[in-house]
Amino acid sequence: MNLDFDDDEQAFAVEVRDWLAAHLELPPRFDTIDDEIAWGRQWQAKLAEGRWVGIHWPAEYGGRGASPVQVAIFNMEYARSRALQPVNRVGINLAGPTLLAHGTEIQKQRGLPTILDATEIWCQLFSEPDAGSDLASLSTRAVAVDDGFLLSGQKVWTSYAQFASFGICLARTDAEAPKHQGISYIVVPMDAPGIEIRPLVQITGEAEFNEVFLDEVFVPADHVVGPLHAGWAVANTTLAHERGTAFPFKEQVVHEVYLDEIYQLAAHLDRLDDPDIADALAAAFVELRVLRLHNWRTLSRLTRGIEPGPESSIVKLQWTDMTQHLSATALDVCGPAAPLGPGAHDSPGDGKWQRQWLWSMAASIAGGTSEVQRTILGERMLGLPR
Repeated sequence: MNLDFDDDEQAFAVEVRDWLAAHLELPPRFDTIDDEIAWGRQWQAKLAEGRWVGIHWPAEYGGRGASPVQVAIFNMEYARSRALQPVNRVGINLAGPTLLAHGTEIQKQRGLPTILDATEIWCQLFSEPDAGSDLASLSTRAVAVDDGFLLSGQKVWTSYAQFASFGICLARTDAEAPKHQGISYIVVPMDAPGIEIRPLVQITGEAEFNEVFLDEVFVPADHVVGPLHAGWAVANTTLAHERGTAFPFKEQVVHEVYLDEIYQLAAHLDRLDDPDIADALAAAFVELRVLRLHNWRTLSRLTRGIEPGPESSIVKLQWTDMTQHLSATALDVCGPAAPLGPGAHDSPGDGKWQRQWLWSMAASIAGGTSEVQRTILGERMLGLPR
């Protein structure tokens, strides 16, 4: 494990830090999700102008051809700055890399530039109500017609579907094929006739997620990414990027900032002498250091050309436990004010920690459930039977 940055990597960190110091705009308090998306588009456009979006993409498609170490450095510096995360995350981290790996040149030229500056937001049409974490059990159908397909089915947990121009969709194009075959990866125009989007109000009171209903939605044949019926292999590229290095490094630093803020809050409220609070803060510190070591190990492997394998599930499980424990600690620090939300008198952080605790409940589901991660470790690392 190599924990040292070389001179070029240190210079890159300084470049990122200096640019953020000169251009950073901290987001205001948003009254609605529409306001958040509008502000986020403007901020991402500024990032794209400085070529700080999709830095891992090849330079000819608007990126910087950044190395895995540079990507990790950027995400750590960005998280430390407390800047708003780019609004087009599905486009940058999932759709874009998949188009780069499997798309035609026409698909790349059409889709990639507007992903970077958030002119067109993308969403992910993978999960279904009856498939759960067993993605290969999806039932959405794509029936071949002249010059394209008619899509019918239902997707769920689709972030920002109401703002998206395109969705990356998995659908069955061969109903007779085995479970993991006969699936195609299709780019769906989200304004096509036959699409209905219904927002889902989350436990936080927000409506980022949506249900998406597809009723014989026509999609042109040239919107298929990769070979027909080979969408499962293409989707694995998407999923590999979803659980890649950018997420754990960013979340590591975000939660290091959280821990510092919670410690300061505990000091302000004179709670550091409470043994339960002190133990919880110490445990959170240790958990973050363990996550950091996991991340350094992954990064060291990547620099040697070793792609992440099933051990990435260890990192996902570690992050899940860490974020839930730290969020619960924040509410313990708040004490009697823990039930208070935004706008309430004497609500620490004006409801920030209450929202974080509510959101953390989804950590064991998002990006692959903890049950699925443990199954991956059992089968692929420990050799246990299915």
